[in-house]
Amino acid sequence: MTISFEIPCEIEQELGAKGDELNGEAREAFLVELYRQERITQHQLAEALGLNRYETDGVLKRHKVWLELTPEELAAQAASLREAGPA
Repeated sequence: MTISFEIPCEIEQELGAKGDELNGEAREAFLVELYRQERITQHQLAEALGLNRYETDGVLKRHKVWLELTPEELAAQAASLREAGPA
């Protein structure tokens, strides 16, 4: 899916020639907002951004989106980390 929108000329001039960079930032912000609204999962977010789980956590933190885990989810993640062992 392609999404496009117009921005005022004065904003475009302030941004300069950072089109590709801004395109990526807008895409990331849009997908993070979908995650925040619980319209996509963290797995879908990671796939859409081409990131692994830990990189996706970093993106969410950068956008000030904190994971709200249930006690069961937290226990499952802790068990997964124990099984993985030291890095």
